[in-house]
Amino acid sequence: MKALYKAKATANGGRDGSVSSDDGTLDFKLSVPKGLGGAGGEGTNPEQLFAAGYSACFGSALAHVARGKKVDLGDYTVTATVKIGKNEEDMFQLAVVLDCYLPTVDVEQGEELVNEAHEVCPYSRATMDNIDVTLNLLLDE
Repeated sequence: MKALYKAKATANGGRDGSVSSDDGTLDFKLSVPKGLGGAGGEGTNPEQLFAAGYSACFGSALAHVARGKKVDLGDYTVTATVKIGKNEEDMFQLAVVLDCYLPTVDVEQGEELVNEAHEVCPYSRATMDNIDVTLNLLLDE
């Protein structure tokens, strides 16, 4: 692969520490959510960071596919819900739900765009066959 860009971040102390990027743009405290046995707290967590990255990346993939088809997406949104749980082998596992609101397209075209975006999105490609990803086309936000 020829790298076009690279991002670098360092976590200190795992889920109950902090994470920052090498350029200083990101600098977050981390907290273990109560659902995972932690105290909760004001810090973010890896699942929130993954949801933010996946929703932004998938939104860009949607825009890319739409541009190629000369489709105006209007004021579209992508919301990623990242779940963490245990699988049959008692190992931690992620699952993602992507809710896509495309106000300017009909259902048939929306489904086509969402499915094509899933094929080209780097996050979708990285998770393919590794975790369950559910794609939803929302008719109302």
